[in-house]
Amino acid sequence: MPSTVNFSIKKLVRMLTQKKWYAVYTRPRWEKKVSSLLNRQNIENYCPLNKVQRQWSDRKKIVLEPLFQSYVFVHIDETQQLSTRATDGVINFVHWLSRPAIIRNEEIDTIKQFLNDFSNVQLEKIPVKTYDNVKIIGGALMEQRGQVVATMNKTIKIQLPSLGFMMYAEVEASMVQLISSETIPYYRNQQQLKYSLE
Repeated sequence: MPSTVNFSIKKLVRMLTQKKWYAVYTRPRWEKKVSSLLNRQNIENYCPLNKVQRQWSDRKKIVLEPLFQSYVFVHIDETQQLSTRATDGVINFVHWLSRPAIIRNEEIDTIKQFLNDFSNVQLEKIPVKTYDNVKIIGGALMEQRGQVVATMNKTIKIQLPSLGFMMYAEVEASMVQLISSETIPYYRNQQQLKYSLE
């Protein structure tokens, strides 16, 4: 009996101390400030910054703006949820089925890589449910199954199903190529791209 109790306690401790990614809502235009306040508390977080070109009267300049308005991602365990929510500027966690929604590691990695590779990234809300699967019905990957993605003309799109958003950016023509089983770009391992060449 004691060994069973010890096992259950260890399992509970592991569950409570296992870090996962969550999204928190922030006050409008507080994303960077919230990220800074979380850093001061040693709470690991990620505020995705988009490289955006702005035109002034005399010059163009690249500025860094939060990609997700009023969102910051935190990498915490369950014991840190209360202190995270109590941080000035944090309104609440993003919830799914009445619990803080867990964001998959792969989606955080995808956001980081996408923002590293592209400027002027845009977001659009998508009308699909979390983790919906699709079957590609045309193009080089016809009949392949995966999670929604598209590259059409010079636009590359990546779905973030946990968040209900699609990221997209203009790409150079040289980035768009016919896919064979050998030459799929770096998003291949997630089976998240459909190329449609006209």
